[in-house]
Amino acid sequence: MSFEGKVGIITGAGGGIGEGYARALAAKGAHVVVADINEAEGKRVAESIKGAGQSAIFVPVDIGLVESCNALAAATHKAFGRIDYLVNNAALFGGMRLSMLLDTDLDYYFRFMNINFHGCLLMTRAVVPFMKAQGGAIINQTSTAAYMGYGPYSVAKLAVNGLTMGLARELGPLNIRINGIAPGPTDTPALRTTTTPDYINAMIAGMPLARLGTPQDMADAMLFLLSDEAKWITGHTLNVDGGQFMRV
Repeated sequence: MSFEGKVGIITGAGGGIGEGYARALAAKGAHVVVADINEAEGKRVAESIKGAGQSAIFVPVDIGLVESCNALAAATHKAFGRIDYLVNNAALFGGMRLSMLLDTDLDYYFRFMNINFHGCLLMTRAVVPFMKAQGGAIINQTSTAAYMGYGPYSVAKLAVNGLTMGLARELGPLNIRINGIAPGPTDTPALRTTTTPDYINAMIAGMPLARLGTPQDMADAMLFLLSDEAKWITGHTLNVDGGQFMRV
């Protein structure tokens, strides 16, 4: 899988799975744009990648704002002259409010959905004008929670699955592929601040591969789906979840 000279944007790359994505893509020779709303953490990751002799810049973004998404795409093209890949990883997860649909504060709900669902579309719309010159590949980060009916988070992720399929039809004629990665429970600070140890242990106990996933597990899937080895795959959501989808 060759990524030499290619340019990829990873949103939410200031930590967790997104940081793993950025490091993995840069290690394969791509120019990586570390995009995050958290400036300090985003700069930390970009500087660390550059310190390893690889190519990265930090660009701030709020994926819930059209203007911010467009500015990220424009800054990437100005820096590197092209955009080949987009990974829509950013979302509200760590520390999110654990409420159900009937009792979620509506102001919070609309902001939550704007980031966790609409942000994927806003970023895709922002990069397509720069990407269609040579084609490219996009990944939407979804979740196995899409199939579990746990409040706004599940609804947002199920919507992302549908968005991925819808965009695959629209982007295919432009030689742009789009797929999803649905992580199972993954060992990140966000997981550990959002759920309890007992809940995590219960999830693991019901999985055929009974352990937490790692950012590297997700990065391996990302590299495949972005690569030419997956050049006839689009509109697909890949569960990377230790078999969690086979729940009882």
